Amino acid sequence: MAGTADGILAGYDGSPGSERALSWAAREARSRGTVLTVCHACAPGFPVPPGEAAAFDLARRSGERVIASGLQHAQRVMGSGQVRSLLLEGPAAAAFCERSHGADMAVVGSRGHGGVAGLLLGSVSSQVAAHARGRVVVVRGHWRPAAGYAPGPIVAGADGSAASRAAVAFAFEEAALRHAPLLAVCALADTPAGLGGARGRREDFDQAVSRWEKEHPEVAVLHQVTHGAARGALLTAAHYAQMLVVGSRGRGGVQGMMLGSVSRAVLDHAPCPVGVVHPG
Repeated sequence: MAGTADGILAGYDGSPGSERALSWAAREARSRGTVLTVCHACAPGFPVPPGEAAAFDLARRSGERVIASGLQHAQRVMGSGQVRSLLLEGPAAAAFCERSHGADMAVVGSRGHGGVAGLLLGSVSSQVAAHARGRVVVVRGHWRPAAGYAPGPIVAGADGSAASRAAVAFAFEEAALRHAPLLAVCALADTPAGLGGARGRREDFDQAVSRWEKEHPEVAVLHQVTHGAARGALLTAAHYAQMLVVGSRGRGGVQGMMLGSVSRAVLDHAPCPVGVVHPG
């Protein structure tokens, strides 16, 4: 499968969360037949006076050790797949988001070494989910099938927005790769009243899903339309899911916000990996 230069771009800082995310990314790259790029950003953790190169050298040497460990882990998972490493300089979130422009997908753990105790989502993961390009996956909760466990569906949230249409396309790809059913969820609670708002959203939902059903006839699709709130419906549907996929912002999003309230809620609380898709 042809892809971008970096393929699946996986952030790694040596933390348990980043190791789980790297394992997920390695399996994803192997399934898609694309390259996996293990990425680490190094920067001094304190203000450095001009001319103090020693601090940068120390940060780089530490980063090289971290990236070497991540590369070994990825190679064990990928087997004969193509794995490369990438050491960036600068603050982790900014460097990773910038590099995501050359990747098919950006993958991070929910919290890394720099996470503040009590936060549901680490600051780097939160910034990457909001600002990275295209498809972002935050690996959290369960995702690896245990012995005797039947893999659950891929869940996609759809409301007819550009971001949700892109999310549905991604969800169908994932379902096809995993030979899993797809559960498409449309919530009507925040639909504008009057002028057939609910009917229009339902029609947009049906059109978005049916388009990709034709592209992926091998995927079994379930439609769920609820009159409840989107975040509750999606979190409930994700309880036994392999993955939950949403757009970065739906129709109800506030102009200028990179992540809508529903996207933010599922990133904080979903029991499985969350895919966030930025349109365009």
